[in-house]
Amino acid sequence: MVDVSFGEGEGELLTLTYPKPLPMRLDRWLVAQRPEQSRARIQKFIEAGYVRVNGVTGRAKTPLRQGDSVALWMPPPEPLPYLVPQAMPLDVLYEDAHLIVLNKPAGLTVHPAPGNRDGTLVNGLLHHCPDLPGIGGELRPGIVHRLDKDTTGCIVVAKSQEALVKLQVQIQKRIASRQYLAVVHGVPTADSGTVVAPIGRHPADRKKYAVVHDDSGRHACTHWRLVERLGDYSLLRFKLDTGRTHQIRVHCAHLGHPIVGDPVYSRCRKLPLDMPGQALHAVQLGLNHPIHGERIVCEAPMPELFERLLEVLRRR
Repeated sequence: MVDVSFGEGEGELLTLTYPKPLPMRLDRWLVAQRPEQSRARIQKFIEAGYVRVNGVTGRAKTPLRQGDSVALWMPPPEPLPYLVPQAMPLDVLYEDAHLIVLNKPAGLTVHPAPGNRDGTLVNGLLHHCPDLPGIGGELRPGIVHRLDKDTTGCIVVAKSQEALVKLQVQIQKRIASRQYLAVVHGVPTADSGTVVAPIGRHPADRKKYAVVHDDSGRHACTHWRLVERLGDYSLLRFKLDTGRTHQIRVHCAHLGHPIVGDPVYSRCRKLPLDMPGQALHAVQLGLNHPIHGERIVCEAPMPELFERLLEVLRRR
């Protein structure tokens, strides 16, 4: 956090009075008062000395008592000098002052990473919405959830800290619904099913993920339904309960039906069509608006290459 003296320069100074008869930890109460800020961010403010109780610098565990005066100084978000706004075409499915839902094309990385500092979706968003820097901090301003580089379709980005925190909670609590389409190798024996299998780093290849049965795996649940049989291939629709890295790709490979074109989890190199990456598309995203609560459901049309793949397989 930038070294800013308490109450000096740009920023917002809030003075609150603790009203309750029973004591409560300072950090817990402040999170309840400022729902647009995450608990981690409130704790960073406290650690930086930006919170005072009755004029004395507070600590996260400081117990508040009825009538205590709490002053919270919120300096402006840190600038992110390494994030360069770049003009790029964005396929906007929904946008208002609080959030934007995009149809991401294949080949576009969501956020900068070491060795990949520009040309990402975040760079395009910074050009489209100049207010994004500082939301959520770090290298992923406003990013609520990710899509792999070659996965296409719906992705939501928050335009304010409050929208970001509330949308992340919706993803965690499964209030937001995410549905995907994929073309896979082979035909499942059932018409639908659920994969509950923990995902962790691959024991031999750290760049990959795998279903693991030791303590390193995180709970992962994927519901799938057979949409269409396509000879030696199938079109499946998925609904995610969790959002682990590469979840659908790992679970499909675990089922013995890897996604067509997947360069990491499918060993088949002879494809019905030249594919730059996996045939996986985030077709639908449903969420409650983070500010006024109404349900928003966005559908992303299938990319041209996905449609062509289906045409080729239907003609066989």
